[in-house]
Amino acid sequence: MNTEQNTAPPLVDTTRRLAVASLLGLIVLGLIWELWLAPLRPGGSWLVLKVLPLCIPLAGLLKNRMYTYRWVSLLVWFYFTEGAVRAYSDKAPGNYLALIEVVLCLLLFVACALHVRLRLQAARTKG
Repeated sequence: MNTEQNTAPPLVDTTRRLAVASLLGLIVLGLIWELWLAPLRPGGSWLVLKVLPLCIPLAGLLKNRMYTYRWVSLLVWFYFTEGAVRAYSDKAPGNYLALIEVVLCLLLFVACALHVRLRLQAARTKG
């Protein structure tokens, strides 16, 4: 296990957990949204494939790789944009699901940005 993770300040661990939880939330939301709750077409939509790019960084976040936190904070803005557009244009319940997507995207971005910043500060104070 990574020794930096074992000695990291509690807030760094909290941001890591928040990032993983919000990423998992986006994956689950995308699946249930496009398959059951409000698919574009009855019976499910091919738009469910939008969750595949979200599955790629999951391993990097779980392994606590700094590089993954950095690029996920950029990737999340595509999903934020989709959520903002669909919150405005979709009918209920799709617009409510889109608002949840926007909130999860904002949580993921803040968690990733804080995680990177706090880890770099902790590394500077150690060395």
